[in-house]
Amino acid sequence: MCCICCVIPAWAMTVTFLNPGKSDEIYWVNATQSMEAAARSLGIQLEVLYAERNHLQVLTFARQLAARPRFARPDYVILSNDYATGPELIRILDAAHIKTFLSFSGISDQNERARMGAPRSLYRGWLGGLEPQSEDAGYLTAQALIAKARAARLTAPDGKLHMLVIAGDRSTTSSLKRNTGMHRAVGETADVIIDQEVYAEWNRAKAQEQSQWLYLRYPHARLVWSGNDLMAFGAMEAWRAKGGKPGSDALFSAINTSAEAFTALESGSLTALAGGHFVTGAFSLVMLYDYHNGKDFADEGMELTKSMFILFPKEELSRFRFMFGDINFAKMNFRKFSKVLNPSVKKYHFSLSQLMTRTGERK
Repeated sequence: MCCICCVIPAWAMTVTFLNPGKSDEIYWVNATQSMEAAARSLGIQLEVLYAERNHLQVLTFARQLAARPRFARPDYVILSNDYATGPELIRILDAAHIKTFLSFSGISDQNERARMGAPRSLYRGWLGGLEPQSEDAGYLTAQALIAKARAARLTAPDGKLHMLVIAGDRSTTSSLKRNTGMHRAVGETADVIIDQEVYAEWNRAKAQEQSQWLYLRYPHARLVWSGNDLMAFGAMEAWRAKGGKPGSDALFSAINTSAEAFTALESGSLTALAGGHFVTGAFSLVMLYDYHNGKDFADEGMELTKSMFILFPKEELSRFRFMFGDINFAKMNFRKFSKVLNPSVKKYHFSLSQLMTRTGERK
């Protein structure tokens, strides 16, 4: 367990983020750091609790928050539906009259949706949610991977491009939607075959282990699509171990904006990279800030899905690093996204591209 607090005056609006990831996992660290930047911009007191990829620990955190004295409870809890824990988290916190907001990954299972109802109905403290359009990430990376493979003429003797898929997990909404986007891109082709799809639970070592036997089983596979960067790195390491050269005799794609992913893209060992969704939690704070200050986001929709992913060609990668360096979150300004602070804003425009164009502006 790891706890991080962003210290703001005691009278400030208070938010706790139940971070499902690990405290040394680059994506979830970036998510936290962008939320800390948003909290500083907006004067929010932010507490972050890392569950270290243990879904039972997330539930324990929720029960602990509910058991706190009323004065010590946060005004709002931001949570993710990783490993389908969202509904139970909402139930626990709603019973304690703590308002909740689903971020990063929402509830997509139809049976669970039927049991939960809409936000602010059966569970009145469940205010709504914000998700990145996760299908975009899967679609963009698969599409780019296929295009580069055609250009490199990596077809098998049967004239087809053979792809291996290393997905995240079977229950997290964002994982399932990334897979959907990837399958949509493949479905638009006549020359791509998915040899096998496996689940590596977002883990580098597991992806490396799985890739070793996948390469033996499917010797003609030359495309490897991965649901995040860590799994792509594991697959690339397995390819190197058998004497291959990632980016040359096999092509790999990844999702996430880690420094290692940027370096791999620049070197050419990684062929396609999409990211930007780490800012979802920060934009969730903007929505809660507006709600807390009398501008309810329900006017636009209680559960919003925004296109936050961008595909990083090398020229866009250079621009990103110019703006943020190694993701210098101190440069990020989230005030321009608030409807309360900017009455002319009628609709939220949440994306990394928007943040890149607005960074440096002050109000």
